[in-house]
Amino acid sequence: MRQILLCGAAIGALFLSSCNSVSAPATGPTAPAATAAKETPAQFLARAEKESQEYADYAFRIAWVNSNFITDDTDWLNAWAGSAGTLLSVRLANETKQFEGADMTPEQKRKMTILRAGIVMPAPSTGTLEDQKKIADELNTITTDLNSTYGKGKIPLDPAKFDVAAVLKILNASRNKEEPRDPKAPLTLEEASLLLSESRDPKILAAAWEGWHAISPGMKPDYQRMVEIGNAGARELGFEDVADMWLANYDMPSKDMEATVERLWTQVKPLYNDLHCYVRGKLNAKYGDAVQAKTGPIRADLLGNMWAQQWDNIYDIAAPPASDPGYDLTAVLKQKGYDEIKMVKTGEAFFTSLGLAPLPDTFWQRSLITRPRDREVICHASAWDIDNLDDIRIKMCTQINAEDFSTVHHELGHNFYQRAYKNQDLLFKNGANDGFHEAIGDFVALSITPEYLKQLGLISNVPPASADLGLLMDRALEKVSFLPFALKVDKWRWQVFRGQTTPAQYNQAWVDLGRQYQGITPPVSRPGDAFDPGAKYHIPGNTPYLRYFLSFVLQFQFHKAACEQAGWTGPLHRCSIYGNKDVGAKFTKMLEMGASKPWPDALEAFTGTREIDGSALVSYFAPLQTWMKEQNKGQSCGW
Repeated sequence: MRQILLCGAAIGALFLSSCNSVSAPATGPTAPAATAAKETPAQFLARAEKESQEYADYAFRIAWVNSNFITDDTDWLNAWAGSAGTLLSVRLANETKQFEGADMTPEQKRKMTILRAGIVMPAPSTGTLEDQKKIADELNTITTDLNSTYGKGKIPLDPAKFDVAAVLKILNASRNKEEPRDPKAPLTLEEASLLLSESRDPKILAAAWEGWHAISPGMKPDYQRMVEIGNAGARELGFEDVADMWLANYDMPSKDMEATVERLWTQVKPLYNDLHCYVRGKLNAKYGDAVQAKTGPIRADLLGNMWAQQWDNIYDIAAPPASDPGYDLTAVLKQKGYDEIKMVKTGEAFFTSLGLAPLPDTFWQRSLITRPRDREVICHASAWDIDNLDDIRIKMCTQINAEDFSTVHHELGHNFYQRAYKNQDLLFKNGANDGFHEAIGDFVALSITPEYLKQLGLISNVPPASADLGLLMDRALEKVSFLPFALKVDKWRWQVFRGQTTPAQYNQAWVDLGRQYQGITPPVSRPGDAFDPGAKYHIPGNTPYLRYFLSFVLQFQFHKAACEQAGWTGPLHRCSIYGNKDVGAKFTKMLEMGASKPWPDALEAFTGTREIDGSALVSYFAPLQTWMKEQNKGQSCGW
């Protein structure tokens, strides 16, 4: 299961922050400066960036400490910093109104738009300063509490629901030379996810799925109130609601961006439908009609992932016959003595092979790379840019397996991107759009091919072409399966923000969208107080999710362009750009642009085209899709 989360990338995690509700600058160690009676656009923007950086200097560190030491005190500090950030971000956004119609450069207009549209969850600024602070405090207390509830989530290891002996066997087998697990301790999310990945007992799978989704019902009232506050703040800034504001961040009108998303989904949906049909048939053959029917949706817990967002953990069930590549990367990493640090060092080496400078010493001194045993932490893998210059870090509870080998490359992609644009003005210290930021590391990870693994000395022989179906299936289970899930997350929120889904409908709407887009259904009936969306980090964490859908399209578009630049003429899935400094030089130029230009400019700089296009993704998996269509003959596909 890929733990997808970007932290600290968006304008240095200020206005578009996705981490722990740190939104942007204001009261606190640096009080807001008095607004000049008449400022020029240049003077205002200089002041806005100065105040933002002053706020970031302490708020980023508070967010880091809160994620790594979850206590009542650090929750309070993070809520306080978030409140300060909300006040400043809303104040600066409202101050941009004085320049409507003013003569400005394209760069100044772009910065004004970022200030106005880039707040993830704005609070209204009506009333007295005391009133404004009260509502900002309420908003940030809510968002911090939502994060904390998620981070502290545990599942009782109830013998009435679990085969405890079977569970402990799986968990202890995964422990790297550690003492056996306490049989009475509740399950963490990582442990529950491991059960979803490793167990093939439907009762254990259902219990783990149900247990994790039981952590979130208490979030619902806070979430409802957060939506009310955020929508009021968005309307004050001139948007219809928070959905309109989020969609306004893509250099085009919100409705046009929504249409772009539908166009991309239309391109890739036939591939997903073929994968769904094939996998459902394999699950039916594995478990029988009583567990997984031959028709209709797939039971969500059978797909190897807590949210059914990526299915590569059930490769053993879905693998095409006679397509064994001859190695198990997880086993190979352990056999070769890889530890968590070596995993990250290997990821760094890929980027330096393209000509990028090594990570700074502070990265190794300050990152959290393994889960600590002595405290509560938020374990979602994330990349951080603490000072908007060189203090870049990752935070992940790394495990020695193939999934985290890829995740390391993903997270380091954020860090190398962050450092590449460090010389831009503060408001341009971000990806060309948020999908770019997510795509960079995954684009690099597409080069984790057998050829690359041989270059690293992890394998001795590159598997023959006959193994390609297996390699493509493994990647499709990771990549193609994710596309409708990514749509579901933000389509649910857009409907909530727009009032199309009421609080009473929150959970049923989530289930319905899962069925509509993913073709999945919960393994157990959902109680009336369920709030299943809250069991996915990015809902309580308030991270816009469209970025991930876009990134899963963009990464293949980047990969195709890079392979063409490298002169590769073979199948896309066999191409690796490891060590190609010519590609790296062009790649670096795109990274260095940051958000200083509209994203079509950045896309064109590397790919030669100005339109996001799903055809590269479809082309990458074309051999597999042809094969799956043959396998699906006679099946009743769809749900």
